[in-house]
Amino acid sequence: MKHTKKAFTLIEVLLVIVIIAILAGIVIIAVNPARQISQANNTQRSSDTKAILDAVWEYAVDNRGVLPTEITATATEVGSDAAEIDICTYLVPTYISSMPVDPTDAAAAYTDCTSYHTGYNISVDTDGRVTVAAPSAELSETISITR
Repeated sequence: MKHTKKAFTLIEVLLVIVIIAILAGIVIIAVNPARQISQANNTQRSSDTKAILDAVWEYAVDNRGVLPTEITATATEVGSDAAEIDICTYLVPTYISSMPVDPTDAAAAYTDCTSYHTGYNISVDTDGRVTVAAPSAELSETISITR
């Protein structure tokens, strides 16, 4: 009588471990959609800040280097309220089609230049360099562009 022992070979065990590792990696990525959404929001913020800055500079180029007088040294939100910097009429629609708004700022909204809030800050330093920033950036990122 021959006794044959049935067992898994080393290759079979390693193959199962590799398959489990691949599936675990896929699950970890799929379980963290919040991070992916935050990254997408930050990408939109980067694009928006660049668009605002480009529009301001195009305005300045067309006006012999003169920036809108509303832009001050204090970083202030771009919007239509008295406490905000209202530059919409300078930029829309000539330099930008509409004012961009922060993707997650509940107060940020744009329909026209009469009443809007962007969620983005703008300022100018003593050297005339303009900075546009997104104070609501997620994942501890700082989104700010200066030109």
